[in-house]
Amino acid sequence: MIGYYVHHQGRGHCSRAAAIAAHLPTGVVALTSAELTDPAFDEVVVLDRDDADPSPSGIDAGGLLHWAPRHDAGLRNRMARLADFVATRRPAAVVVDVSVEVTLFLRLLGVPVVVMAMPGLRDDLPHQLAYRAADAIIAPWPGDLYQPDWLVEHLSKTVFTGGISRFDGRPQVAHPTFAADILVLGGTGGNAGAAHPAIGLADAFPDLKVVGLGPAFRTWVDDPWPFLCSARLTVIGAGQGSVADVAAAGRPAVVMPEDRPFAEQRATANTLARSELALVASTWPDIDRWRSIVDSVGDSEPAWSRWQTAGAAERAARAIEAVAR
Repeated sequence: MIGYYVHHQGRGHCSRAAAIAAHLPTGVVALTSAELTDPAFDEVVVLDRDDADPSPSGIDAGGLLHWAPRHDAGLRNRMARLADFVATRRPAAVVVDVSVEVTLFLRLLGVPVVVMAMPGLRDDLPHQLAYRAADAIIAPWPGDLYQPDWLVEHLSKTVFTGGISRFDGRPQVAHPTFAADILVLGGTGGNAGAAHPAIGLADAFPDLKVVGLGPAFRTWVDDPWPFLCSARLTVIGAGQGSVADVAAAGRPAVVMPEDRPFAEQRATANTLARSELALVASTWPDIDRWRSIVDSVGDSEPAWSRWQTAGAAERAARAIEAVAR
């Protein structure tokens, strides 16, 4: 049996975990504080949250860790649950996506650990401790397009899978019902209370069909695939899941990196811009610029095959199996 720790922030970690777990031949148990229900998992072990204290102290243990607040009941309970899981279930390996603290804790319990790498600036001591402790590292992007310096030390145990999308393998079918001139996908990983700048874009372009999906638009669909395949142009952040999903659909995109720890999304956006796979905008374009962007979108599809989404989840599963064996 394989354990799979899934971070609760946003939906990308959950979607990626489910996509990979579906390719694992052995049972997979999810360990998470997120709301996660997917048939790819045999079981979900619910962990307490460790961020309820409004005034946490000593969170980084003198710079060794990222998040280990003193005397936090949630942290204490979640780590105790993880220890009990290891003692009673004896997993062959555990995938960690993502947490330095969980990686080190599991390794101290003698469990082989597979760590999911994230883009951005990860040369700090906590990240490097986790990467050194890992038995294997999965980098969910194409290695020929992005190999950060901080990962060089660990290349011998790193597998570059390409972008992992939950839609890999689904036919790219467009339909007028889901068509939009501009499709804006808002994620759940940022500030849920912030107004999205795309609100009101439809008023500025009455001749265009603008569709917004996500909490910011109070419109959520569990399956945005037909919208992605039918859109003339898609606007996304630079999260790993969003980029992989648009790449799987093969449609033109405007990528707008959001502020994230360790400049995660800006690193991905820079890679996309350098590889000429998408138009990257650091700030929200004005109305004239939007008109120019929409008018410039032709019928040709970007070379999204370079993001290597086809078979990426299966490649990740094989890397996990190798450690579990």
